[in-house]
Amino acid sequence: MSAQPASGPVRGFALFTCGFRPFFLLAGLFAALAIPTWLALYLRSTLLLPALPPQMWHSHEMIYGFVAAAAAGFLLTAVPSWTGTKGFAGGPLVMLAFAWLLGRAAFALAGVLPVWLVVTLELAFLPGLGALLAPPLLRSRNRNTPLLAVLAVLWLSDAAFLAGFARGDPGWASHSLRITIDLMLLVVTVIGGRIVPSFTANALRRRGEAVEVRSRPWLERSVIALMLLVPVVDLWQPDGAAAGWLAVVVALAQALRLSGWRSMRTRGEAILWVLHVGYAWLPIGFALKALWLLLGAGWAVHWLHALTMGVFGTMILAVMTRTALGHTGRALTVSRSIVAAYAMLTLGVAARVFAPAFWPSHYLWIVLASGLLWTAAFALFLIVYAPILMLPRADGKPG
Repeated sequence: MSAQPASGPVRGFALFTCGFRPFFLLAGLFAALAIPTWLALYLRSTLLLPALPPQMWHSHEMIYGFVAAAAAGFLLTAVPSWTGTKGFAGGPLVMLAFAWLLGRAAFALAGVLPVWLVVTLELAFLPGLGALLAPPLLRSRNRNTPLLAVLAVLWLSDAAFLAGFARGDPGWASHSLRITIDLMLLVVTVIGGRIVPSFTANALRRRGEAVEVRSRPWLERSVIALMLLVPVVDLWQPDGAAAGWLAVVVALAQALRLSGWRSMRTRGEAILWVLHVGYAWLPIGFALKALWLLLGAGWAVHWLHALTMGVFGTMILAVMTRTALGHTGRALTVSRSIVAAYAMLTLGVAARVFAPAFWPSHYLWIVLASGLLWTAAFALFLIVYAPILMLPRADGKPG
């Protein structure tokens, strides 16, 4: 992606000169701080959302805090590239970042603030993001314009969660979060299906390898259609046989799709293989979901963490580390610290998903270890990338 610059060359503080900068920083900060906070709340059985189980705060905030911030950074950078328009910068980014922060503060203080205020502050961010993205997408009739509908549905799902919060209905709140996760997995499927094979093909060509990265049109359409079915089935029968059999088909289709992207050829290039690892959690997660729903396989019970911590966490770290380098005039090569972050995050996900089956009596320690690995991975991201995100481009160009 190569967006048009928002203004001339920048001197000094550059955090609000391009859409990815503030929101990748916020996503990294939130990822590094929210999990230790959650672990402390989990150990003490503290309720931040009255009348809802403690994990409801954790689930909501990892989606609408962490994932939403990273998605905003990506979209605010990609849309100018897709539409050939001026990049977002300055006041609009400051206001949007402030709206995101107010939402996070509202949820942290949900036990003491009036419900109407929590709802108002939380629901302000996504409409603000949509208001920035809509004009260039609609004017250019860009093929990515349907993402505006995705943002609208995500907002409605958040509103549904807040209705469950206001009524003290954990079932309703949990159901809305499941649909939100399904929608975000659809977004990863669409965007990942573009960037992963594209980046892989470009890297193989640069290395002079005559290996074709295959994308089959019939399979591309089928995978997206299947992912569209997932939230439909989860609305109807989220933990039933239909959801289980659909998970079987989705896992097979996603695995077949990934098999054409030459993942094994990326082993020597960390900034590339981490994208394949992140996407691989999609077929793994759906396979585990199928095993749990259809066979009751106890070792597959944590399938949801494969799809959230695995897919969302790994893909976000992969995209943030790559995009920040490319859009600040730096070579697309990550440091050893970031390679270590990739490895720690992958190990943390694997531990959270699979280790409880082998050491059930040490479940609490596994959760703590997994959370610490996640936290360390994003702490390394902040150490390396906070200066990159806050300071001007290395090549002196605007943006």
